[in-house]
Amino acid sequence: MATAPRQPRPRTSTREPEEIARRLTAWLAHRLPGAKAVNVTVPESNGMSSETLLFDIEHPEPPARACALRLAADPSAYTIFPVYDMPRQYRTMRLAADRTGLPVPRVLWLEEDPGPLGAPFFVMERVAGRVPPDVMPYTYEGNWLHAASDEERARLEDASIRLLARLHDGVPAGEADFLALPGEGSPLRRHVTAQRAYYAWVVDGLPRSPLIESAFERLEELWPHDVGDSVLNWGDARIGNIIYDGFEPAAVLDWEMAALAPREVDLGWTVYLHRFFQDLTESFGQDGLPDFLRRDRVEARYAELTGHTPRSMDFYTLYAALRHAVVMLRVAYRQIHFGEAEVPADPDTLILHHDSLRAMVQGSYWDERA
Repeated sequence: MATAPRQPRPRTSTREPEEIARRLTAWLAHRLPGAKAVNVTVPESNGMSSETLLFDIEHPEPPARACALRLAADPSAYTIFPVYDMPRQYRTMRLAADRTGLPVPRVLWLEEDPGPLGAPFFVMERVAGRVPPDVMPYTYEGNWLHAASDEERARLEDASIRLLARLHDGVPAGEADFLALPGEGSPLRRHVTAQRAYYAWVVDGLPRSPLIESAFERLEELWPHDVGDSVLNWGDARIGNIIYDGFEPAAVLDWEMAALAPREVDLGWTVYLHRFFQDLTESFGQDGLPDFLRRDRVEARYAELTGHTPRSMDFYTLYAALRHAVVMLRVAYRQIHFGEAEVPADPDTLILHHDSLRAMVQGSYWDERA
């Protein structure tokens, strides 16, 4: 059986963790007199967008608090996104927690001044638990989710769909208007327009992707006749951004892609990001988890919970695969920037899921899948 090569993770920062730790301690002393930041670490799974630091607060009045800090990306590290709006994330997390009762980590402080750590950041309470891994993916043999029973995975799947349903139904109309994207047209049109602008930023001065551009064209052909109401979308709605206590969500993380959009934007992302890992697993000769987070089951359960039957999901799953492709292209160009890879003759090959994206553009991807 073939196994996936363990490639080194791309560079995620040019900052020095020790220097950040020293400056964090100095900043914390002004927010909580007598407090010290101790046990400061950078997790191995640190993302390539905003950065995460883990630390404990030592204070004369116990108990010590376990915290996590989200720091806007270092511009010199060839950032994944052009803008990192930490106040927007902070506000979104507070709103989602207050209005839905979801297990969003409690945010403690927001620092908009880039002076203390070199970029804006916020601090939140750290939640214990386990996360379905991206590297190696949770669909691979040998990790806790793959080793779980069918009944346990079904519990986790249902709890995760319930989480999305509560989020979409829980925030009153109008309270998420600050997440509306600029521009003209419906929230969906603005969302897609923003993705086009993001793609233009990614390829500025670099080889363009014919596949991504064909996917944008296909979106217009599949455009939904009725997009329905828009709700607060989590944005990066996938189980790899959830901390689980057993098989129940204990914390919902990574809100930087939150937006006002149709429900199906989140649903399409949830369905496709699992398919991405499943397809990757099958390409290396493993079975993966073919009966987990199936599109038909996700759609049916969401409809039961909300009364809203997901519509135009061929459009929304293609849109998810397209958005993911643009991010992956930026990650690949970042690796090239740092000398970790070379520019290939065909830029489409930089997109790990180029075959499945092409099949979606051609309309054949879901023929043998659910």
